Amino acid sequence: MQAHSPVTLIQQQLDAYNAKDVEAWLACYAPDAQQFTLHGELLVEGHVDMRQRITSRFTEPDLHARLLNRTVMANFVIDLELITRNFPEGKGSIEMLCIYEIINGLIQKASFSLGEKILHN
Repeated sequence: MQAHSPVTLIQQQLDAYNAKDVEAWLACYAPDAQQFTLHGELLVEGHVDMRQRITSRFTEPDLHARLLNRTVMANFVIDLELITRNFPEGKGSIEMLCIYEIINGLIQKASFSLGEKILHN
């Protein structure tokens, strides 16, 4: 998959996430892409690990990411999103800062920082 711009690619990735389309979501990432916590540990590496992680997330019936803000600088895209999730304690939301590095038209590295979890009543 070749995107016209980093913004287009990240929007395609967000749309695939919200559609819970594993194949379209993975197509936005390089085969050897890595995901990290911000300034921290490696979460997953490569499509096999990424598929396993996102497939379990996509089983959540209320999963949805709403873009709050997007900043672009060259081949980096930074999204602030509000994610609706089905936590073990119930339905809720959490802010997520997502930093994507795009190389050769695909996401090569992504780092994430989570805000405070808020449970819905």
